[in-house]
Amino acid sequence: MAVRPSDLHAIPLFERITEDHLDELMMAFQRQEVPAGHVLFEAGSAPAHLHLLIQGEVALVEAGETRFRLHPISPIGELGALTGLRRMTTAVTTQPSEIWRIGADELHDFFEEHGDVAYPFYNNLLGVVAGKIRRDGKRIEEVRANLIRTQKAMKRLLELVLDSEETPLSKVICATLEELIERNRRSHYMVEPAHTLKSSVRLDSGEIVPVLELSDGWLRLGGLRGAAKGADWSGVLILPTREIPVIGTIDSVNDHGVLVKLELLIDEYAAELQDYLTRLQMLDFVV
Repeated sequence: MAVRPSDLHAIPLFERITEDHLDELMMAFQRQEVPAGHVLFEAGSAPAHLHLLIQGEVALVEAGETRFRLHPISPIGELGALTGLRRMTTAVTTQPSEIWRIGADELHDFFEEHGDVAYPFYNNLLGVVAGKIRRDGKRIEEVRANLIRTQKAMKRLLELVLDSEETPLSKVICATLEELIERNRRSHYMVEPAHTLKSSVRLDSGEIVPVLELSDGWLRLGGLRGAAKGADWSGVLILPTREIPVIGTIDSVNDHGVLVKLELLIDEYAAELQDYLTRLQMLDFVV
């Protein structure tokens, strides 16, 4: 299929790039003719190429289900290729297709040699990411509003059941509602420490283990050996700015780490932890 530089202007990643510059960039791509069923990349794999679908169709599969079907002309996995994030889906052709691809390292080398192309490209990329973040933020707010309404409705239902005559069924309903209400509390929503804002915990033994996720009421730790559900726990939370003694109870132990429910902190430590959490949360927020 013959593709002109102007055809790429329909892709947000390439808008506002001159046709001469796009022509240079197009020449750096490798052309491939692939059959139906060809796997471009698999979920969990490290990104090696930026792909463009020129002709045919590509399905993005997640957990065995097709989430999207892409048609020409479309970039495939551009954010992963440019940031190094592992693939979240598997990309497979559903019919004979023409694919253009360029290695992530080759693309970086091309941009180093062609700064006049790199600047508008990365400016467009920032625009794409900012738009995605804003749309995600809007959807999250909708989910949050629904969650608040659901939480209030469950509390009203729990009060109604508690005020009614006790039965074997009401006991089950109350226990289920109490568990759901507790699980939906804000303190259960944890954030992952950023690479430049890492935190860890020093155990009573002196061993230091990484913090995988945390909130103002919970810690998820990695590398904690011998932990048992229900056991008392203590350590020192090492933040970028200071250290905070913490105690709690081990809530669960699984492949995702050890989840610790924290006891209440004194005001000084709680304020320090909240400041750290705010710095992490701001990385996901567009002002």
